[in-house]
Amino acid sequence: MLKILAFFIPVLVALFYFLGRPADTVTNSEAATSKLVRLAKLPSPISESSGVEFIPERDAYITHNDAGNKPHLYIVDRKGKLMETIKLNLPNVDWEDLARDSDGNIYIADTGNNNNKRKELAIYKVQLDKPDKIEAIRFTYEDQKAFPPSKKDMNYDVEAIFWHGGKLYLVSKDRGMKETAKVYELPDNGGEYKARLLGSHKLGVPVTGAGSSADGSTVALVSEGGLHIFQNVSDPAAFYKGDYQKVNIKQAGQTEAVAFENENTLVITSEDGGLFRYSLN
Repeated sequence: MLKILAFFIPVLVALFYFLGRPADTVTNSEAATSKLVRLAKLPSPISESSGVEFIPERDAYITHNDAGNKPHLYIVDRKGKLMETIKLNLPNVDWEDLARDSDGNIYIADTGNNNNKRKELAIYKVQLDKPDKIEAIRFTYEDQKAFPPSKKDMNYDVEAIFWHGGKLYLVSKDRGMKETAKVYELPDNGGEYKARLLGSHKLGVPVTGAGSSADGSTVALVSEGGLHIFQNVSDPAAFYKGDYQKVNIKQAGQTEAVAFENENTLVITSEDGGLFRYSLN
């Protein structure tokens, strides 16, 4: 009798886990097309958009170019018209993403690390009305011991950050195995830090951008041609435990950045200059 129970109890536990947990969903391309709207082509100074945020006070978007370009932030309207260029006295080693806090500060992620050997990683905190007042959040990863690591362990490139509750969350782009997104945490004020590893999630694709809703209940990631939505998130530090939906948005091209315009609307940019809106409803 004990042998029979020993056999069936693990089976029942497994069935409960797989049948009782919320199912991951995949949205087909037809449904995605109806929710994805191309707003405009970004103006010519923005040749390689790599990060984006929404500025509600101006009803506009802010973006920047990728590695090696001028250290400028560009504010554009909904039609893609350039409204303002903010020139910063900063290096653009490899700017990859933007985040925005509840006070309107912008965080520029100079965290691109294709070869996984950078030791001078930084996130710059900028007040848009005082662009000369900049705080540098400098860091290395607490779990990185080799610069670079072995090829299979090359998972220290970050192209995706978001802010919530006084913390910055960094999501890695797995250049080694191309499947696991690691999540790190940093304070949102200037200083030198070790980015704390919070956890990881096998997403199956390299992550190129991230955004969080204002209340932290929804987190969105983008990969090339893919949108990854996590809803009913109870803790942004472990957002990947939320209800997951994958959306095919290949028609948007090489998608590089995502942000929340409001709790139901995302803005997405692609490297070739596309500006898109996606409805979560």
